[in-house]
Amino acid sequence: MIRVLLADDHHLVRQALHALLDKAEDIEVVGEAHDGKHAVKLARQLAPDIVVMDIAMPTINGIEATHQLQRLHEPPRVIILSMHHDEMLIRRALRSGARGYLLKSSVSEELLIAVRAAMRHETYLSPAISTKVIDDLLVAPPSEADKDGFDRLTPREREVLQLVAEGHTNNEISSLLSISVKTVEKHRAHLMSKLDIHDVAGLVRLAVTRGLIFLSE
Repeated sequence: MIRVLLADDHHLVRQALHALLDKAEDIEVVGEAHDGKHAVKLARQLAPDIVVMDIAMPTINGIEATHQLQRLHEPPRVIILSMHHDEMLIRRALRSGARGYLLKSSVSEELLIAVRAAMRHETYLSPAISTKVIDDLLVAPPSEADKDGFDRLTPREREVLQLVAEGHTNNEISSLLSISVKTVEKHRAHLMSKLDIHDVAGLVRLAVTRGLIFLSE
């Protein structure tokens, strides 16, 4: 039996995915997470084989959550599910350890195929992703965006960046991440120095560019 954890911040989407996976006799949904942080926590507790992960989620986005899951002793295989087919996002998802990338606009029985492929340690990309994007991924040249300093951020700094871009105050970030306000301030100072960005508007623009947050989905 393939044990699957669903991670999406929309309850109705999780319900639909759950109903789809329930049709398969060889797949069992063992849990549902409402954001990336919750997904990492449940993965530690439930040890699923597969995590079906949305990208655009609050607190910790799907790509960062995927990256964190790879540090587990026995990391689950992650399938990213998103409405976004941006080349940079797909590349970042795969580099973070994802074993598949599906577009929400075409997901149906395709999800069952992707789950079974991931279980076989295969990588599955939605056929709706253009040949050009796949070719670019295989070549994977460093993009201009790789030079903006983002890749030098620590995982914690990326978390703080996302929360700042979402509009959270230092006190709120302190509570969400269970760290002191002084530590939040240090992370903010460090990430702004690394990025050479010194205002919130600039941080929001970078967060959108890097797929940490989305203006709409």
